[in-house]
Amino acid sequence: MRSVRGSSIAVAVLAGLLAVAPAAAAHAEDPVSFGASPVVDTVDALSASELTEVEAAIERAADDTGRQLFVAFVDEFTNPADAASWATDTANANNMGTEDYLLAVAVEGRSYYFSAAPDASLTQADTDRISIERIEPRLRDEDWAGAAVAAAQALGGGGGGGGFGAGFLWILLGGAAVIAVVAVVLARRRRRDAGAPGIPGGAPGADAEPQVPLEELRRRAASALVQADDALKTSEEELGFATAGYGEEATAGFRSALETAKARVAEAFTLQQRLDDHEPDTEQQQREWYTAILALTAEAESMLDAEADRFDALRDLEQNAPQALARVEAAARAAEDGIAPAAQRLQALGAQYAASALATVADNPEQARTRIAFARDSIGEARAALERGESGAAAVDIRAAEEATDQARLLTAAIERLAADLAQGDRAVAAGVDDLDADVRTARGLPDVSLAGLADRVEAESAAIRAELARPGRSPLDLAARVDRVNAEIDRAVKGARDAQVQAERTRAELDRALLAARSQVQAAEDYLVARRGAIGSEARTRLAEAGRLVVEAQSLAASDPPRALASAQRAEQLASSAMSLAQQDVSGFGGGMPGGGMFGQPARGGGGDMFGAVLGGILINSMMGGGGGGGMFGGGGGGGRSRGGFGGGFGGGRSPGSFGGSATRARRGSGGRF
Repeated sequence: MRSVRGSSIAVAVLAGLLAVAPAAAAHAEDPVSFGASPVVDTVDALSASELTEVEAAIERAADDTGRQLFVAFVDEFTNPADAASWATDTANANNMGTEDYLLAVAVEGRSYYFSAAPDASLTQADTDRISIERIEPRLRDEDWAGAAVAAAQALGGGGGGGGFGAGFLWILLGGAAVIAVVAVVLARRRRRDAGAPGIPGGAPGADAEPQVPLEELRRRAASALVQADDALKTSEEELGFATAGYGEEATAGFRSALETAKARVAEAFTLQQRLDDHEPDTEQQQREWYTAILALTAEAESMLDAEADRFDALRDLEQNAPQALARVEAAARAAEDGIAPAAQRLQALGAQYAASALATVADNPEQARTRIAFARDSIGEARAALERGESGAAAVDIRAAEEATDQARLLTAAIERLAADLAQGDRAVAAGVDDLDADVRTARGLPDVSLAGLADRVEAESAAIRAELARPGRSPLDLAARVDRVNAEIDRAVKGARDAQVQAERTRAELDRALLAARSQVQAAEDYLVARRGAIGSEARTRLAEAGRLVVEAQSLAASDPPRALASAQRAEQLASSAMSLAQQDVSGFGGGMPGGGMFGQPARGGGGDMFGAVLGGILINSMMGGGGGGGMFGGGGGGGRSRGGFGGGFGGGRSPGSFGGSATRARRGSGGRF
């Protein structure tokens, strides 16, 4: 698998090419597109009954855990030919999200890849275990349906085995799983020293999971240890040069990742030493320890990979510092020119809409001014650093100026975006009132006399909403909520009188309004959070992330299941509103004592308000730690298309060995190989 096989990848790829070269009947396939089914099978690997079984297993996993599996069976991979890159391109082409997983299998090519998003709930160790213990043994037996079902069961948390559970604990408890592995090792050692028999090895029972051959596990563990150790050594070497160029503060995050990765690899070497000592180990013990080595080394490399792009981007910035400084100066001027018109636009909106409707952008002009002031201060320091010949220090200041300028643009653009959303909200409410009037006419035309009172109440509410829509100080979102409440009440009363087509059209109209409200609320909360992320905690972020997921879900279900899509959109609006409230609470309680002084004992770089704004936006901390946007310098060796060496020791396409980080830096992650 890419994350644990190390330098043997080149041998595996060559062997794969030689193995499939004579097969003229096979044909290569580009990345595929998924339709209504989560399974694409271009080679008829599955029978009709097996396809049904696989789809059912995938649906159960999605219902139980929210993890969605997609499966692709093709002859061979092409454009790109590498399994990991092919899976990544397929995932990107199909807009797969955080909890979307892809199992790509080249049936004739005898290779596969199990792909996950970089921020998925499954760790790299989890995907390694699922590949080694669940997927690969079945692929080797050409049990295509069994491999897909096993992957789905693993995502759903079923199917037994300790690998998935241990990996998932790392998400919740950090390094607790590592401690648990060592505890198991010590417990077994004590029992063995006392003369107790070990767990018997041999063939698994009838209900056991198919196992990877022990020799294969040994080979993978040895390769992973060498690969991880090389990555640590070269990363530590290059970190020294980076610290000299950029300073301790800018590289603190990288140093922390390196130290933690070193601890994980040390644990792995301890396990390997136990395997290499003179005391006999049972096959079960060996399997557990080799699997733990793979998990520890994969986690170490993942930590380094997480910092990869930051090092590369900062180095690029350093090499082009004068040009980058000129660009950010021009961008800051343009962003500053946009603040006054945005403030005027906000004032005009205040004459039309309620303060609650504008709350998310009420202080955006002032916040934008503080970002620009901070950007100008950073630009001045960058220019001074260049004059002293300190290009590394200049790069750090330029990065801070770039992010501050980007946030200023976002803050002003959010005002115009909200204006458009509010205008569209007005139109949606007006259409909803027209719909209520039609409901009233329908209710009055029905023979059920009990509807007369309801029709009178709805008619009065419709008139009141229409009048408020024409007044200053309105809130389209609040009016839309009133329309929906009244609409739901009268819909229940007249539903039996409508045919399916008319009801579907009404649901669609209600869904359009709900989606508009949800998208507007999510976007407003997102704009607010991004520009103030230095103050906002995990609870607001979690609710906003779920709201965004539900909006996407509602959009995807709009055509096939409008009622379910409507429920998702309404829930998304509620969560986004809750996220906004929590975020505003976080911001209101943030920054006591900040203005007027520097951070961490440092002198202030500019006015107190400017510095506070930079911290509020998450800029100052990010620039000191090397964070932000698409930054970064750590890197593994598994990416494609890099033409120069950086930090680390890895493998694969175009990235020269000796770059900071692990061996599997890529947009998505996962594991796989040949079977």
